[in-house]
Amino acid sequence: MSSSSAPITFNGSSTYSSAFQQVITRAVNIASLPLQSLQTSVSNLNSQQSALSTVGASFTALQTAIQALDSATGGTATAQVSDPSAVTATASAGALPGTYEIQVDNPGSSTTTLSANNLTVVTDPASQNISASSTFTLKVNNVTTTITNSGNSLESLASSINAAAAGVQATIVNVGPASSPDYRLAVTSNNLGGDSIQLNVGPQNLLDTLSTGSDAQYRLNGSLPGTDILTTSSQVALSPGLTVTLLAQSASPVTVTVSQNFSGVQSALSNVVSAYNAAFDGLAQDRGQNGGALTADPVVLTLANVLQQISEYTSSSGSVNSLADLGITVGASGDLAFDPASISTDQSAINQFLGGISSGGFLQTVNNDLAAVTNSTSGIVASDYNSLQATITTDNSQIADQQNLIATLQTNLQQQLSLADAQIATLQAQDTYFQQLFTAEYGNGTNTASGG
Repeated sequence: MSSSSAPITFNGSSTYSSAFQQVITRAVNIASLPLQSLQTSVSNLNSQQSALSTVGASFTALQTAIQALDSATGGTATAQVSDPSAVTATASAGALPGTYEIQVDNPGSSTTTLSANNLTVVTDPASQNISASSTFTLKVNNVTTTITNSGNSLESLASSINAAAAGVQATIVNVGPASSPDYRLAVTSNNLGGDSIQLNVGPQNLLDTLSTGSDAQYRLNGSLPGTDILTTSSQVALSPGLTVTLLAQSASPVTVTVSQNFSGVQSALSNVVSAYNAAFDGLAQDRGQNGGALTADPVVLTLANVLQQISEYTSSSGSVNSLADLGITVGASGDLAFDPASISTDQSAINQFLGGISSGGFLQTVNNDLAAVTNSTSGIVASDYNSLQATITTDNSQIADQQNLIATLQTNLQQQLSLADAQIATLQAQDTYFQQLFTAEYGNGTNTASGG
């Protein structure tokens, strides 16, 4: 926004026109002084808003890090097995720490089938098929599914079977040599066990059963032989949150150990410290003689107090009662440092100190303090930003009014001085005329007559 309206160039015809231009310029400059002050104010306010947005973003990042720490306090369940060639295990949320023993007597198998030898030999599965029909009947354990093969090729038939989600998986295999390929349709049951699989065109079954599957058999925690548990899935839920996959028969019981891994807490604490220091350093830029745009804004002190409350939080219960017990110390300048080696080994006490965002302790207190800063409608940052915007709006309105006044002043001066210039120009023209007339009548006033 310009400091004043565009200056009017005064084009007079009298010898005083340049002086009149100076009169207009000086009057406009004097009238523009309040305008320039307002424009400087708006520029400063815009800088404050920009700086405030940056500071607000750093506090939002700190709150996000606090919430991530809340998610990490419960630890992560992990499962280890003594013989991963026979069993693998996966622990998820809710898995209780403990030890389990599982003996795999039979990992089970799926029923497999292959298209029969007496069918059309397929050398190109992208263009040929084992049957010219476009409609097939798939029977899995006497459950019938109609398969429509719109592509009329072996590849499209396999895709149509898989799309039917009938409990089987169709693939294509080459049982012939490379020089004379013989592509067959292979259909395998998804589950373990002795499933029956047929693919019919009318009464003709196009599939031969290569092997009939069997259920998996396993025993738990030292159960005696003959007490096997049967399952048609290789994945078994041993307990809530704990799933094992049966891979092979085991010579002896496989031990599955579930434990809680709290390494995520250390990582989350490190992220909190980093986010805290980013917010702390951002505020430090707006302090002191050479501070930034927010140096004179009281919000800096308010936000600094919020950070101080976080760093000084204490609890009177448990063996962990301050951030120092979590390996976090406050430096001489006020920023934080994290030493994982200094963190308490009492995970229960750590969890008691941290609490949860909705269940008290450090996390709830800090999250509430930060919410008072970051709330998009009523937070400290939003309120200060809106206050700055209200002042900007008022100043811009005054700037517009001042510019209108200056424009009116220029126009009025232009009109008044134009009239004066025209009158002066007329008088100057008359003066020139009479001087010329006088010269023509009486000469230039020099006496040239000689005596007689």
